[in-house]
Amino acid sequence: MTALRLILGDQLSGKMTSLSDLDKDNDVVLMAEVREEATYVKHHKKKIAFIFSAMRHFAERLRQKGIEVVYIKYDDDDNQGSLFEEVKRLASQRKVDRVIVTKPGEYRLLADMQKWQENLNVEVVLREDERFIASTKDFAEWAKGKKQLRMEFFYREMRKRTGILMEGSQPVGGKWNYDSENRKPLPKGGVDVPAPTRLECDDITKQVIELVDTCFSDHFGSLEQFHYAVDRDGALEVLKAFLEQRLANFGTYQDAMKQDEAWLFHSHIGLYLNTGLLLPDEVVKAAEQCYESGKAPLNAVEGFIRQILGWREYVRGLYWLKMPEYKRLNHLQATRRLPEFFWSADTDMNCLKQCISETRANAYAHHIQRLMVLGNFSLIAGLLPDDVNEWYLIVYADAYEWVELPNVSGMVLYADGGMLASKPYAASGAYINKMSDYCKSCQYSVTTKTGDKACPFNYLYWDFLIRNRDTLSNNHRMGMIYNTLDKMTNDKVEAITSSARSFFDKLDSNEKV
Repeated sequence: MTALRLILGDQLSGKMTSLSDLDKDNDVVLMAEVREEATYVKHHKKKIAFIFSAMRHFAERLRQKGIEVVYIKYDDDDNQGSLFEEVKRLASQRKVDRVIVTKPGEYRLLADMQKWQENLNVEVVLREDERFIASTKDFAEWAKGKKQLRMEFFYREMRKRTGILMEGSQPVGGKWNYDSENRKPLPKGGVDVPAPTRLECDDITKQVIELVDTCFSDHFGSLEQFHYAVDRDGALEVLKAFLEQRLANFGTYQDAMKQDEAWLFHSHIGLYLNTGLLLPDEVVKAAEQCYESGKAPLNAVEGFIRQILGWREYVRGLYWLKMPEYKRLNHLQATRRLPEFFWSADTDMNCLKQCISETRANAYAHHIQRLMVLGNFSLIAGLLPDDVNEWYLIVYADAYEWVELPNVSGMVLYADGGMLASKPYAASGAYINKMSDYCKSCQYSVTTKTGDKACPFNYLYWDFLIRNRDTLSNNHRMGMIYNTLDKMTNDKVEAITSSARSFFDKLDSNEKV
């Protein structure tokens, strides 16, 4: 029997279930750079370059192992433009008996693949993706019967199940979560931040960059200074450098932001995890070893492991549990369209300007920039969830819908009504000022609450609470803040709403804000 084994651009691991029983004498692997996947949203140029180059390197790795690979490049004259058409063509040419593929990470693609067998008249086998520590079935079993799902409790179950940072049935150090120790801004005197790992482009990557520059010239982002790893060896090098140089300070400063410092103490490995160049269990165990050997403190190691063993696994489980309805949720009935400055960075709000500019340059921003600057503005300005989700999916190299959608609709926008987060993550300019030095270089005053010179985050925060009072006031975690609102004078409330109206009028008229 001959099997056609399809490998997708985010399945670049030799441990994919689609490869598990491969017969080198008879089977053929298909990999394809297709228009449908590259342009269903206009992905960041660096994101496309990273994925295409990583795909080409992975194909070469398979060939070195004696596996036959049919690889379709984006600019091949006979490129069929979609995965289905490429599978159809090769299945016909080789007279294959089966098509085998590991289930994709996006609902839209899985729904399409579930129709392939009928349309191909060939058996299509969709296998589970076993790269994750918890299967979708595991998550569904954990969630069954629970009135409310919370990541913290799932994370504790994952710690118990895996034995990571555990002493018997108890967490190492006596606490499950050291988040309270991981919220410090960078010290005023400064701190030495190791440079990110920058890898040289080989000939394959240079060819891909030229291709992307030609074929995707109208897409968002810059291709300059491309330095990402594009194979497993490079990804392991990036991980090793993080563990040795930055993990020790990661926990303490993971929420900090600094002008013109995009990378700080973060790991920069999300894009490698999400494409299979790194596997979550090996990353978690490597971090745990750093604690056990005394190379990094518990607060840093636990905080890092929680992002992978807890948060990453949790959002993937929630995505598959709640789709496709989850994508349509808009609990706060937000309708404002995404402002143009999200693409141009042409805004006087320095925090947004910094985060968007760095995103455009790097296809990367760390989680607090995404949540508490870009996301916070999207929330309190009432931006349409569809627009915001599309933007996040486009601009970040690690973005795939399974991870992007719950983080944006749930954590950023509260569009799911509290399935993911227990309250909206809204904040005034004071939070940004505490955790960054952005406000020092801003035309707006973070200490001024209303008026033309005031930081827009200040009055938009309160205006958001006023606009959404009927929906949010019954949330027990919002009671204290609504009590504060109720104590404001009528004049103060009017100044807030007036400032917000003025801001939105300018925003909706495409004036610079």
